[in-house]
Order: sequence, then structure tokens, then C-alpha cells
Amino acid sequence: MLVMATMKKLEIGAKLVDNFKFESHIRNHQFIIDQPPKAGGKDEGPSPLEYLCLSLAACVVTVGQIMAKQKRIKLRNIEAKVEAEVDSDVFMGKGQEHRAGFLGFKILTKIDADMSLEEKKAFLKELDSRCPISENLQHTTPVTLEVDEYFFLSI
Repeated sequence: MLVMATMKKLEIGAKLVDNFKFESHIRNHQFIIDQPPKAGGKDEGPSPLEYLCLSLAACVVTVGQIMAKQKRIKLRNIEAKVEAEVDSDVFMGKGQEHRAGFLGFKILTKIDADMSLEEKKAFLKELDSRCPISENLQHTTPVTLEVDEYFFLSI
């Protein structure tokens, strides 16, 4: 029996407001994206790189919660912290020693549930295979940049 995939399309934009400050509206939520002062911003919001790390941590926690409910695991709490390094010289045009993107991600998790260490490791292995953000970061996903003269973002 062929099962149809449930595809979800996201369309999210960001609009320059001032210097390095951008705004984005997603559903009923407003996001401010900015750079720290040492990078030319006013520190009015997280940077795009910080949002990416936040997305990864939040996805791990979300998928963990989904899995716990599906497996009827009493999950009292789950936390995730992302550690990542990026060579800022590359995106600032000062060098090409490393790639422009993150050199890697380390996700530290804390799972408060009645599970052994081995069960928690197995849980994380499955979680990693189901987390869309982690999967996208681990595998090549095509990105296309285009100029669209008629594009209009109403923020």
C-alpha cells in the first residue's frame, strides 16, 4: 500500500529595518534579527547563526517530546544545548581557511525520564533520525538563490 507523504510548505522572510537589524513575521509572531555591537549591530535580537542553533536545540526538544508521547514514556523534562563554531572571517570576506558554515554541531541533552543510559542513547539515536533540522544539517539540501524583481514582503 502506497502512503502519501504529508508535505508542509513554509514561506518565511526577513526584511532589513536598520543597518544589521531585520524583522520577520511568522504566523502571529514577530522576530528581530540583529548582530552584536562588535559585529556592527545594536544587539536588538539574536543573529541568524544563533537562530539556527536555537532551531536545532528546539527541534531536538520538540521531537523528543513527540517521541515520548508516542512511546508512552513519562518525560518529566528534556533540554538541549547546542555548541557550534563558525569561521567569521569567511562570511566577512577576510579569508577562506574554512568553510563559510559551521564546522560542526554538538548537542548536549538532559533527559529526565525513567530510562537507563542505554535507553536514553537509543532514544537520542532515533530522535536524531527524526529531527528535520538535524537531518538538514547532516545531509545536503539544495539551496537556490534567485532575484525576483516582483517579490514583495509585507512586514
